[in-house]
Amino acid sequence: MTTQVQNIIIIGAGPVGIAAAAHSIDRGLTPIILEKGSNAGYAMAQWGHVQVFTPWKYLVDKQVEQLLNKTDWVYPDKESLATGQEIVDRYLIPAAQTAELAEVIHYGAEVIAVAKTGLSKSSSQERESAAYTVHYKTADDRYHKVEGHAVIDASGTWDSPNPIGLEGLPVAGERENAAAITYGIPDVLNKERSTYAGKRTLVLGGGHSAINVALDLLALQQDVSDTKIHWGLRRNNLEKLLGGGINDKLPARGELGLAAKAAIDSGALNLLAPLRIDSIEKTTTGLQVSLFVDGIDETIEVDRIVVAAGFRPDLNILRELRLDIDEIVEAPAKLAPLIDPNLHSCGTVRPHGVVELSHHDKNFYIVGMKAYGRAPTFLMLTGYEQVRSITAELAGDHEAARRVELVLPATGVCSSNKLAATSTSCCAPSAPSASVSKAHSCCG
Repeated sequence: MTTQVQNIIIIGAGPVGIAAAAHSIDRGLTPIILEKGSNAGYAMAQWGHVQVFTPWKYLVDKQVEQLLNKTDWVYPDKESLATGQEIVDRYLIPAAQTAELAEVIHYGAEVIAVAKTGLSKSSSQERESAAYTVHYKTADDRYHKVEGHAVIDASGTWDSPNPIGLEGLPVAGERENAAAITYGIPDVLNKERSTYAGKRTLVLGGGHSAINVALDLLALQQDVSDTKIHWGLRRNNLEKLLGGGINDKLPARGELGLAAKAAIDSGALNLLAPLRIDSIEKTTTGLQVSLFVDGIDETIEVDRIVVAAGFRPDLNILRELRLDIDEIVEAPAKLAPLIDPNLHSCGTVRPHGVVELSHHDKNFYIVGMKAYGRAPTFLMLTGYEQVRSITAELAGDHEAARRVELVLPATGVCSSNKLAATSTSCCAPSAPSASVSKAHSCCG
């Protein structure tokens, strides 16, 4: 077995980036991690108040665990559920502080471009043998670059939320009123309580992230009665919201959906579906939102809008590379048919690795959430298997790279039906019970 590359540049120190570095070290390779934030798991901490579906036993990479076991780290209760912040504090930061990883992570390093060394995208001569140059800037706005034999992009999608418009574009007034619009999962019960208490909020999105926000707002409403909640769904597909319920092998996900259904049935949530937003206009008393709901033009006034409509990969930093990207899902072309949300959900996406993640430029890989493009079906275990396979390939162990070493948990809400127009996905709503006290997130 001959080592094919030496140093690997890894973009992002989230769960999959950290795992990529650990597997690289195990394979005798030299990782260099460039992390935009000030600590490992920086993006995850942005939704740190949210509890994930999957228990700890599905959150820890085996190779990272080996590094942690050399320290005084204690594995959390494997059957318990964690919040995003707990994953950061009890897993990612301790891992990043191990002797092996601490010396290879560079914080405050925002990657701005990746290219073949000395070659633009249109340059073919000696391209396959050329190394990679990763350009990045630090907090002091100084520009730097580092060269590597391979690049693993584990930068995620958190900074690229989908806009409001059905066409994948912002609606009129969306950019102009950005100060009153939040993308993602705001902490409405704690850090941002004063922003939402006693206010009128429109939540947009048909997945678990949107349910998280809606249920937290309902809890806030119990304390501050004049808190008003509208929930807008692009499609009137309540069956999708029901999910797997008690049949879901990730119980927290089923409970979340049950709680949402109870809230809808009780009328505590003003459900707007199917919904199209045409424009947003600021008034003296709030935001006037022009809607098209179930075939009827309407106007409502709110104080805040929360857009929990998923994310998309930012491919701008990769513009000078020759990628093999599916035109629909924006995932690696060989992976895309396996994760197309029209056809699959998390339980039906088989483990995959270097074969499905390769591009035209050799030894460049997109992994983790970003590898899934616009598909909302990612689980951490899948990312760990991706980087295990890739690092084996980079080390020259082609047999191990193509061997599947992961069995994913089956889930009741997952499906695979090429004829169904509304397959459920792992980040789409399940079925409700007002007794659920904490929200849950999809991508554990």
